[in-house]
Amino acid sequence: MKLKVCGLTKMDQIQELISLNTDFLGFIFYEKSPRFVLNHLSLEGILAINHQGKVGVFVNETIEKIAEISEKAKLNFIQLHGDEDEEFILSLSQRLSKDVKIIKVFRVGTQNLKLETWNLEQIYYFLFDTDSKAFGGTGKTFDWQILNEIEIPKPYFLSGGISLENIHQLSTINQQPIVLDINSKFETESGIKNLEKIKIFKSLLK
Repeated sequence: MKLKVCGLTKMDQIQELISLNTDFLGFIFYEKSPRFVLNHLSLEGILAINHQGKVGVFVNETIEKIAEISEKAKLNFIQLHGDEDEEFILSLSQRLSKDVKIIKVFRVGTQNLKLETWNLEQIYYFLFDTDSKAFGGTGKTFDWQILNEIEIPKPYFLSGGISLENIHQLSTINQQPIVLDINSKFETESGIKNLEKIKIFKSLLK
């Protein structure tokens, strides 16, 4: 099982996470987020990060802005965390570089989880997160048993309040996530990661 650390804002922490072989690095490009990355790092700074799992997180952003940021920061993945529909994803995929992959987030609680109705060609991964009016970042888990009640036709990331205290409950999910996406439970404050806790968590994944 791979690991994504999201909401990164500090270059020294990013470099340490790279040295720990963290699989995905999440950068939030949503201005209302307390972890809005451009308040801390420049696109040129993100461009200079040598990593194959740079994920840009966007919420109801324009296709033009996503494509521009993706190119300038040389992102590897685009994570759509808002209300983007299939038409939007198709149009976005046509604007992105061919090697940039799309992650579509489903907020468990209100969204239709009949995933088989989605055109899957342009979506590389699903991501399941706890529903929130603030579009994520709640630090709360949803009922993981919901995932046992639906068909999941793609590999997926699991997000939403994952912690050292509940990692053992992952075994109750029939179709396991391929990536665990951690954020607020591993912080000392918004955007500042507790690297020691992340190291412990990573050792448990093995």
